[in-house]
Amino acid sequence: MTKRILILSVFVVASCGLAYELVAGALSSYLLGDSILQFSTIIGCYLFAMGVGAHVSKYVADEDVLARFIDIELAVGLIGGVSAALLFMSFSWMTAPFRTLLYVLVFLVGLLVGMEVPLVMRALNARQTAFTELVSRVLTFDYLGALAVSLLFPLVLAPHLGLVRTGFLFGMLNVGVACWTLYAFRAELADLAGRVLRACAVLFLLALGFGLSERMVDWGEHGLFGDEVVYATSTPYQRLVVTRWKDDLRLYINGNLQFSSRDEYRYHEALVHPVLGALPWARSVLVLGGGDGLALREILRYPNIRHVTLVDLDPAMTRAFTQRAELKALNRGSLSDPRVTVINADAAQWLQHADGMFDAAIVDFPDPSSFALGKLYSVPFYGLLKKRVSENGLVVVQSTSPFFAPRAYWTIDATLREVGFATYPYHAYVPSFGEWGFILAANRPGYAPPERYALPMRYLNADTTREMFAFPPDMARLPMAPNRLNTQSLVREFEHDWRQVIR
Repeated sequence: MTKRILILSVFVVASCGLAYELVAGALSSYLLGDSILQFSTIIGCYLFAMGVGAHVSKYVADEDVLARFIDIELAVGLIGGVSAALLFMSFSWMTAPFRTLLYVLVFLVGLLVGMEVPLVMRALNARQTAFTELVSRVLTFDYLGALAVSLLFPLVLAPHLGLVRTGFLFGMLNVGVACWTLYAFRAELADLAGRVLRACAVLFLLALGFGLSERMVDWGEHGLFGDEVVYATSTPYQRLVVTRWKDDLRLYINGNLQFSSRDEYRYHEALVHPVLGALPWARSVLVLGGGDGLALREILRYPNIRHVTLVDLDPAMTRAFTQRAELKALNRGSLSDPRVTVINADAAQWLQHADGMFDAAIVDFPDPSSFALGKLYSVPFYGLLKKRVSENGLVVVQSTSPFFAPRAYWTIDATLREVGFATYPYHAYVPSFGEWGFILAANRPGYAPPERYALPMRYLNADTTREMFAFPPDMARLPMAPNRLNTQSLVREFEHDWRQVIR
């Protein structure tokens, strides 16, 4: 019976160890961007720390193996359990360097996790378990635990519990391992009452943290964003937060501002109307991204538009902007318009299997701050898009800032030209973002910006439109290479540009 308890412990501790690693990687990706860099460095630090822990475990005396195992379970449960909450709070409120705290916590958890399996194997060996059976059974349950949490984390834990609550949950599981080990081997352990008291104290703290997780996240996001959080949710794809200050609603995705209701009209008029104002004959429009429905609101102002297909990855985004009154008011109910078909799918995969042609395409993705987003600005993606736009049709792409991120901006232009589009770069000033860029692309050259608009505008007129297509010397074209899928140079250029701004 005691052997089975130790073997089952391996399954749980393996699950917990990987869960802490996934939580740290996901949280740092949300807050810092560049998921490949974050996960790579965290995995490297974690595995190195596990190696150190495995080495350190040999200094535990044989007679102390069970006692130290219990102590380690309590320690890793406490440190790993609070790690997500502590990291989130530090990023939001504290002055301590976030990265330093991140890697200190990852190292400590890895160090403790690295000691667990060697100690379990020594405990089993002391109970006269054959070496070959010992190794095979321990490693089997170790890998099974890792498989279980690797499937549960993206499908259940992150989207439904959130990262902070997930951390506390697995911390309690580690303490649970300590508790059942205490019970099973109570006859062999000294200071049983003291160990039980410590386990109860840690379990109480973690349970309290689990219960208060949402309050902690709300408090942290208030510190991060500064304004009242009126809506927040974690999805399998991103963290969505909507804040309000007086009459200003703001949407953040993974901490990055997407729009302010005070000036979003500038952005969306500039995104949509230079295209549709030049296509009075257009009947069908494709929108990629834009799940907030704000670009859609502008498109539906044209009476000639018969049908719009909107493809956005995250159903939580389109659902929020369809159902929540304050968000629906912003887009004027555009997502519920009978002319609109909303499809929640990966845009690249959808384009591969799409049928039909469109007179115009509005591409409104978040900035290429990660490789998952960078693929949506690549040569293969624009090649697929080109096949779905009619010969006389037009495409416009949100293209980050030509002032703050010029290398990234002109890389997007080069990528569109690589697949055969004629490009017409332009920019607009949006107070919340500064100078912002767009690239209009045509299957045939000869595009001319509209000199007048049939619809009333708050921002655009003949003069502002003409100025948008003129670039001053400090935003002049740069000779950049196209963004190819296997290298994703755009993501590196984007990071380089914004790092210079931060400095």
